[in-house]
Amino acid sequence: MTTNGQCLCGAVRLEITGPLGWTVHCHCQSCRRQTASPMTTFVGLRDRQLRWAGVAPMEYESSPGVRRMFCGTCGSPVAFQADRYPGEVHIYACLLDEAASLRPTEHVHWEERLPWMHPGDDLTKTEGFGAP
Repeated sequence: MTTNGQCLCGAVRLEITGPLGWTVHCHCQSCRRQTASPMTTFVGLRDRQLRWAGVAPMEYESSPGVRRMFCGTCGSPVAFQADRYPGEVHIYACLLDEAASLRPTEHVHWEERLPWMHPGDDLTKTEGFGAP
């Protein structure tokens, strides 16, 4: 099984082999600032499952041991990696061609949500990062 995706301009493309991991909505302040949105949705996978096609993304170290990847042409955020999650990469879910078929299982960093953000779902709300 291969899952494909791309940034807004299509310069950064990605190919994922094998099954996708967990899918969560993140409310942390860093993700909100990077995406200029009240939350973002990630898909977690093993870094060995990911292959960058086209142009490789640029990286920004947003804090020690945390790397946020983005397209150097259009600026689209594409991925997140952190030393505290060795061997993992977190892909922004809406880059994926099959984003509509994803089913998030929880909200993470719920304690950092914006006070006016009231998701209308019954997903688990976890303080910190609860995804497996």
